[in-house]
Amino acid sequence: MEEEGQRRPMSRFQRVAENFAKSRAGGWYFINIANRVDRLLLPLTRGRMSLSGQIVPIGLLKVIGAKSGKERHTPLTYLPDGERVVLTASKGGSPKHPAWYHNLRANPEVRFLARGKEGTYRARVAEGEERARLWAEVNDLYAGYETYQGRTGGRRIPIVVLEPAD
Repeated sequence: MEEEGQRRPMSRFQRVAENFAKSRAGGWYFINIANRVDRLLLPLTRGRMSLSGQIVPIGLLKVIGAKSGKERHTPLTYLPDGERVVLTASKGGSPKHPAWYHNLRANPEVRFLARGKEGTYRARVAEGEERARLWAEVNDLYAGYETYQGRTGGRRIPIVVLEPAD
């Protein structure tokens, strides 16, 4: 059974897990626990296993830190869009942008690992009609983004597009 406004068919487990992830406790769990484990698990499995992978696809963003100059690894939900990868800078609805977003704005050449493949990409922020289309698609993938948007205190959650660097 599909939830109203949701086109993607979901199992009962996926609906329960998504509802947990949308909650404040679930957001905290995924940001503070699952991400730490996935930082280790994703490289070990070449992006094939994640604590969150049963709910939505999870990949590993590799970006150079804006201040440190060090490579940072961040597990993120992603939406495949042809050759491109779409990321949502939600940070569980925090009023502040996630650190990875600031890093890729400063250093848009990134690497992304998912499902056994790693590639080099150039990041940009989607705007206008493209953003509206992608916002609808990421909300179909995970309905929690609308909940997160309501928690931001007015911050507009950015949609980031990774395009192959070749």
